[in-house]
Amino acid sequence: MKILMVLTSHEQMGDTGHKTGFWLEEFTSPYYVFRDAGADITLASPKGGQPPVDPNSEAEDALTDSTRRFEQDAHAKEALASTKKLSDVDMNDYDAIFYPGGHGPLWDLTNDADSVALIKKAYEQDKVIGAVCHAPAVFRDVEVKPGQNIVGGRNVTGFANSEEEAVGLTNVVPFLLEDMLQEKMGNYSRGDDFTPHIVVDGKLITGQNPPSSEGTAKAVVQALQGA
Repeated sequence: MKILMVLTSHEQMGDTGHKTGFWLEEFTSPYYVFRDAGADITLASPKGGQPPVDPNSEAEDALTDSTRRFEQDAHAKEALASTKKLSDVDMNDYDAIFYPGGHGPLWDLTNDADSVALIKKAYEQDKVIGAVCHAPAVFRDVEVKPGQNIVGGRNVTGFANSEEEAVGLTNVVPFLLEDMLQEKMGNYSRGDDFTPHIVVDGKLITGQNPPSSEGTAKAVVQALQGA
């Protein structure tokens, strides 16, 4: 199993002056699910190098077993500090592509031409495509047929409008993920706020929020092992 994990390079929360990036646990939990399943993992981001971590995800109340494991893992830290540039990766080399969330992807990965091309290639090659929390934003500009978005007619989830409201960022984010997925004709579903909710539609696998990240990654592994 060869899995490409794509992280944001964006670190500014709109014009608030606050920092954002990827959500640490949404990277570490899937990373270890994949690694413990024996997968070969490549990390990439639009700019390459060290992607920005959302500082809120490093706060004590956001830490989990996987983030603590990462903190002691020099190999994983080195891999994260040296992500490949998206423009240098080839989807032909991988069996799956996975996007951790955090608010950063709303700004850069949503309209990143390299990311869009990788997802389209993965779709065309019938590979597993996974995204958790805010990361389903990466599907916004992915057309698989003229006028048809990749989520069109598919069962999907992602960070809910009520969750965005709960974290006080409804008026800061460039768009609301739940609204976007519905506008692109996705069959959006959700669980209760901040509880695990994972949706598997063939090889398109999405998770609603941070508590969904481990389950989303496990579903990716299941899809790969069943392939």
